[in-house]
Amino acid sequence: MLAVFLSCIALVAAVGFLSSRWWRSDVTALEEWGLAGRQFGAVITWCLIGGDFYTAYTLIAVPALVFGVGASGFFALVYTILVYPFVFVVMPRLWTVAQRDGYITLADFVRGCYNNRWLALAVALSGIAATVPYIALQLAGMQVAMAALGPVFGAHASGWPLVAAFALLAAYDFSSGLRAPASIAVVKDVMIYTLVIAAAVWIPMRLGGYGHIFSAAARSLAVRPVPGFLILPPKQYLSFATLALGSALAAFLYPHMATSVLSARSARTIQRNAIVLPAYTLLLGLVALLGYMAIAAGLHPANANDVVPQLIVRMFGPHFAGFCLATIVIGGLVPAAIMAIAAASLFARNVYHASPAQEARVAKWASLLIKLAALAFVLSGRITYIINFQLLGGIWILQTLPAIVFGLYRRRLAAPALLAGWVAGTVVGTLMAIARGSVYPLHIAGLDLTAYAAIDALVVNLVIATACQLFSRPLARIQDGGQQPRQPSSGQIKLAVNDSH
Repeated sequence: MLAVFLSCIALVAAVGFLSSRWWRSDVTALEEWGLAGRQFGAVITWCLIGGDFYTAYTLIAVPALVFGVGASGFFALVYTILVYPFVFVVMPRLWTVAQRDGYITLADFVRGCYNNRWLALAVALSGIAATVPYIALQLAGMQVAMAALGPVFGAHASGWPLVAAFALLAAYDFSSGLRAPASIAVVKDVMIYTLVIAAAVWIPMRLGGYGHIFSAAARSLAVRPVPGFLILPPKQYLSFATLALGSALAAFLYPHMATSVLSARSARTIQRNAIVLPAYTLLLGLVALLGYMAIAAGLHPANANDVVPQLIVRMFGPHFAGFCLATIVIGGLVPAAIMAIAAASLFARNVYHASPAQEARVAKWASLLIKLAALAFVLSGRITYIINFQLLGGIWILQTLPAIVFGLYRRRLAAPALLAGWVAGTVVGTLMAIARGSVYPLHIAGLDLTAYAAIDALVVNLVIATACQLFSRPLARIQDGGQQPRQPSSGQIKLAVNDSH
């Protein structure tokens, strides 16, 4: 098992380092290092977006959630169904604007759209803050997979093996930029589909079929101290729906998802991907069912996150188990690399404001520091803190939606109003998450409305932004004294044009 595992890791490491030779380019330019020159076709873009979406932590956490609570864990399946129409409509338009104006990050787009550096800084900081714990979760998922390799290797999964995986990730990121994870994403997709299809066929055969799996899961969930449900009960409809909707709206606002989109060759490439990406939703449904299979197999892990690795080791022979555990680790390397590249690009362009000649160099070192911060999170051993920060990241990133999506269409809200809404939504969402977690119960007019805190915070965001916009208009008229604005002189027009350049 260990031999197969190490062989698979060595293979993808070689692919990552050789990618700079397959695609020769000047990685001293940020557009080349961070977006691969916007040259990826339909196949690479499909694998890259899938690599971002279906991560090591997805393979670990989604089945663990289904194992623990049952039907509620399938909200992840619903949100991937909802997100692709959003991608089809919004993302090609974003790509067109970004390609025309040379934008590399979403904060670039916001700065160019509203001509307000503070709003752009808010978007950049939200993206970086949401990305660091996301990278940490990938490393945590890799750690869980390595712990299942046995006493020789797994006992040290929180030490040198994880540091070695980090060093591998940092090295090919630094040298090849986005081309390295894009190359590995193709291999990773083949491995994940092999793992999931094999598990969906072989494990039910060993457990007596899907009918037995569902029956065993229903019985086990019903008698737990906190009962779970095979069929979603009505009282969970609102929380389930808002979790799915909020996750769908937030998904492509994350810096790494935007990077995958902006690296595509054309807007048409993105539309084609939005049409075929639902194949990953089918894959995710099969991944989620691994949670029910673990219940039927009689697993009782000390931590729910150990469910999938334990199921793999019990149900498969050592050779294929080594392949599957390597797949989970590789499923963490690809998105972690893209996340670090995306967050570093935000830092270099929108926080540090490096010169064009320095951008790529600053971004490379920033990506290394971001990965080090994520590694420190994991080595601290406090996985609960990482999960809580990642949940907060989803709340924070959704508050950037008005500035980004409204800016692509008709801009009715000005930058100061959007900034006020962002502050209000971020503060309210953070307080909700600290008080009760990501799902917050509201009691309004005798109704118990338990919903995703990110959606509640987004409503506050939009209300405050709209109120500020409506209040600012009459205030501006009062300050102007009701006078008609004077026409600028020709010299003033010339100065304004020069300033805009």
